[in-house]
Amino acid sequence: MANDHTIIPNDLSAFWMPFTANRQFKKAPRLFVAAEGMYYTTSDGQQVLDGTAGLWCCNAGHARPKITEAVQKQVAEMDYAPAFQMGHPKAFELASTLRDMAPDGLNHVFYTNSGSESVETALKIALAYQRTIGQGTRTRLVGREKGYHGVNFGGISVGGLVNNRRMFGTLLNGVLHLPHTHLPEKNAWTKGQPEHGVELADDLERMIALHGADTIAAVIVEPMSGSAGVYMPPKGYLERLRALTKKHGILLIFDEVITGFGRLGSSFGAEHFGVTPDLITCAKGLTNGVIPMGAVLATSEIHDAFMTGPEHVIELFHGYTYSGNPVACAAGLATLETYREEELFKRAADMAPYWEEALHSLKGLPHVIDIRNMGLIGAVELEPIPGEPTKRAFDAFLKAYDKGVLVRTTGDIIALSPPLIIEKEHIDKLIGTLSDVLKSLD
Repeated sequence: MANDHTIIPNDLSAFWMPFTANRQFKKAPRLFVAAEGMYYTTSDGQQVLDGTAGLWCCNAGHARPKITEAVQKQVAEMDYAPAFQMGHPKAFELASTLRDMAPDGLNHVFYTNSGSESVETALKIALAYQRTIGQGTRTRLVGREKGYHGVNFGGISVGGLVNNRRMFGTLLNGVLHLPHTHLPEKNAWTKGQPEHGVELADDLERMIALHGADTIAAVIVEPMSGSAGVYMPPKGYLERLRALTKKHGILLIFDEVITGFGRLGSSFGAEHFGVTPDLITCAKGLTNGVIPMGAVLATSEIHDAFMTGPEHVIELFHGYTYSGNPVACAAGLATLETYREEELFKRAADMAPYWEEALHSLKGLPHVIDIRNMGLIGAVELEPIPGEPTKRAFDAFLKAYDKGVLVRTTGDIIALSPPLIIEKEHIDKLIGTLSDVLKSLD
């Protein structure tokens, strides 16, 4: 009988894989069958160092005992409870824990099941809030070029990645986009926040002059853009956006699906940058990737605006079958406890300087045209192969995998976001392997 680590499904055709070159993958499948700590185990028994925290989500590493035990216990105790007109204790306990972690004022939690759903929820709350306070003309939403806000219709409408949008029609009406903040000619080889680009936030003033502030409900941005290519906000940029939105009665939404839960060395990017929005979306690290779950954090001002009228009337006609799922809540509570007990956010902040130095040691290698970093996240941008965009980075991804290291690519950018439990020896292996790969690329 075959060992568990050598089992490969005999039919790969039924699963239409997301964001994957399906035909290429199924000719030479890369299958993980186990994970623990910093490593995955492949179907042929090889160990692969996780340089991406799964998909930006396994911040505490893999197979953490406290989370595993909490999920197992909860499944046996109560597998599901409805969230419509009913509740269960762990949903309230987790919400209180999130509130205590969040920046001051973000006191209320609405549960979702993913980052994409968190974005849809935040956009709907913003529109409904404006109508609730008598500002029903505020129906426009403002996103940003190169922004990524998940893959549902609201998210791709306010998002600014062309490949995520081009196949799906006209999307939502009335959506505007700020210019992106990637200025390679001015900000190449940045360590932390770049010096140039704060003025790009002022394009919001142009939109207001053209359309009227009384037509704009909310602005949504990632504090640090992840999936588009790891772009840091210029110094003063988020502060400028916050000031302009406050001035004109526009809500500010931070999409923290990636930056939440320690990635930048703090609970949320809002804390790291010292800028508090009106709504925060989160997911991924909330449950360490173990169970799908997301959330939207809202200020008391927004929440309380809905709490009027007869008490028996539903205040917000929105929600999901699995909002506040008991198993997800158990995973979330155990995950946040793991972060707290092991001081993983502080650990990420302490490890960031070593990470930065190691990452920037790749400067000068073949085809490397830029390197960016912040917290425990980084990007190595490669010169595209003429006529074959994305191929060079994808080749690097495949070669790194063959050498036992998992990285992620977006376009011709290699993105790195390891679990917060990473040790210096893991950083050395990750960057050393990547160095060898880059030297071998055509």
